[in-house]
Amino acid sequence: MGESLMTDRSTSAAAPASPAYRGIVLAMLLLVYTFNFLDRQILGILAGPIKAELGLSDTQLGALGGIAFALLYSTLAIPLALLADRTSRTWVITVSLAIWSGFTALCGIASSFTQMFLFRIGVGVGEAGGVAPSYAVISDYFPAHQRARALSIYSLGIPLGSAGGVLLGGYIAQAVEWRTAFIAVGIMGILIAPVFRLVVREPARPVQAADAVPVSAVFGILAAKRSFWFLALGAACSSMCGYGVAFWLPSLLMRSFGLDILGAGQFLGGLLLIGGVAGVLLGGWLGDAMGGKDKAYYAWVPAVSYVVGMPLFVVGVLSGSVGFAFALFLIPQALVYVWLGPVLTAVQHLVPAHMRASAAASFLLINNLVGLGLGSWSVGALSDALTPTYGAEALRYAIVAALGFYLLAGLFMALAGKALRKDWVAA
Repeated sequence: MGESLMTDRSTSAAAPASPAYRGIVLAMLLLVYTFNFLDRQILGILAGPIKAELGLSDTQLGALGGIAFALLYSTLAIPLALLADRTSRTWVITVSLAIWSGFTALCGIASSFTQMFLFRIGVGVGEAGGVAPSYAVISDYFPAHQRARALSIYSLGIPLGSAGGVLLGGYIAQAVEWRTAFIAVGIMGILIAPVFRLVVREPARPVQAADAVPVSAVFGILAAKRSFWFLALGAACSSMCGYGVAFWLPSLLMRSFGLDILGAGQFLGGLLLIGGVAGVLLGGWLGDAMGGKDKAYYAWVPAVSYVVGMPLFVVGVLSGSVGFAFALFLIPQALVYVWLGPVLTAVQHLVPAHMRASAAASFLLINNLVGLGLGSWSVGALSDALTPTYGAEALRYAIVAALGFYLLAGLFMALAGKALRKDWVAA
């Protein structure tokens, strides 16, 4: 594969990219990212039947949604991003999609916690090569003044994929069984992989020796910038809440609000499609509009969003009405997605252009190892710990406790703003 990677890069670098083709590239990257989160989040809606059939605790379920996925997903992202920077980003994305989709399908044949844990590790291994190279492809195709919006459109894969996971998983599990849901979405991803590779060309890049820059040097540049640490820690705290709530909300809706698996899927799917999509698009627009005047706003916009959204989430979780909870969740669901476009754009501008995939992977290492790795697991473990006291309502109070991390995320983002002004690399 190495020879084809290098050939692809050398032959495609001179190809011009029209606005129409840039739109096609962005649409294909969005499709792949949608499957990234569809495969990742489908476990949440299927947690109930999986727990019943395999005899799992909430702590074990949280581990499947968190550390099983995040361990190698986070650590392999850096070498795979370095490979993408040195060779072909589009090839790395293609192969990664095929691998994570294959392991998603294998989850449908798991007969024990150990097997499911190993298959979820495989999903994480595949997805490790998908996101950071995609950020870099977008940054190569789109000019600086459009990047926050382009990255926000790409980030729509998070609410769209998450909504697709809970809706499709819920419908298939209700009509057939939970195993069929894993197999179906895994096969769909495998079929998309060759289409992506045929459509998306490797973007032109500056003529710089990317392969002469070791990942340690890229991380060294980032580590010397205070803005990187504040952005990464803020995103990690946000992701602890985001992944933890997204994984456990279907179970909360079934345990405390009386919904069945299909109703929980429809509730969360509607929430993500309305609130999540609106928040991602709003963040991209605000990032380009306000960040163009003052780079600090790339961090300050998310900071305000977290602080405003957190209390509404808490009231919704504690409410006893499905309709009232849905209405309350819509605004904070939008606000906690605002960070994606502005922050991802800021990270891309902390290093020169030929280091972007490696920079994104370094950021994602911290974000995912902490946020994704600990989010769902910590909520599940706290739910088990609170069960002797609160019984069936333990999960509700575990989620409320976890929501406090949104306030910490807001603090880190607020601190990042001023540092961004001097750390920004124009490109």
